[in-house]
Formats: sequence, structure tokens, C-alpha cells
Amino acid sequence: MKYTLLIYENSAGFALRNDPDKQQSYWAAWPAYTKALQEAGVMAGGAGLEPPGTATTVRLQSGKRHVQDGPYADTKEQLGGFYTIDVPNLDVALEWAARVPAAPGSYVEVRPNLVVPA
Repeated sequence: MKYTLLIYENSAGFALRNDPDKQQSYWAAWPAYTKALQEAGVMAGGAGLEPPGTATTVRLQSGKRHVQDGPYADTKEQLGGFYTIDVPNLDVALEWAARVPAAPGSYVEVRPNLVVPA
């Protein structure tokens, strides 16, 4: 079954990505985690995302498109990236989620991928 690990970071977590004193340690753990997923044969996809300020949101209202700069929700944590994994069950997905090397204050939402009926 495929699960997507949605990695949410707060503004401090996003700031670590570009902090000259901390970015090296922030980025160092991600390739190792990705490699572990690949070597276990469970990686099905994923990507890191640019900070929320680079987002553009599109909403449809009464058949009209409304475009807004920035993310739809203004929350403390924003989606920073995701992995899609193919594992036997939720327990295994949770084990992988617990290993995500996210910054302190971050969290990982584990969600099963939708299987569309034929």
C-alpha cells in the first residue's frame, strides 16, 4: 500500500535551510534518509518544496478562478516536502515517518494514498 509522508515545518525549520551557520547540518540528514528508503525498496517518489511564500493558490468560486499569492492557509506549520512510500501497512509507514530528519517543531502526517475504483 502506498502512503505519503507529508512533512510540515514551522518558519524556524524553513529558515534553517538557508542559515549559513546551520544549513549544512539541516541538509546533511536528508540524502541519508532518502538513500535508506531507496535501499529498503519502499521509495515511490517525493520532493522538497520551496517555502510557503513562493506558493500561488487557485480557488474556484461560482465557476471563476481566483488566484492568490502565498499558501491558502496561514498557519504556523507549512508543507515543506513529501515522500511517497510503498509499504505493507500503516505500522511500517509510521516507522519510516518517525525517521524523517525534520527540524525541531516539525511534524509528519502519514496518509494512505487514494486507490481510485476502476
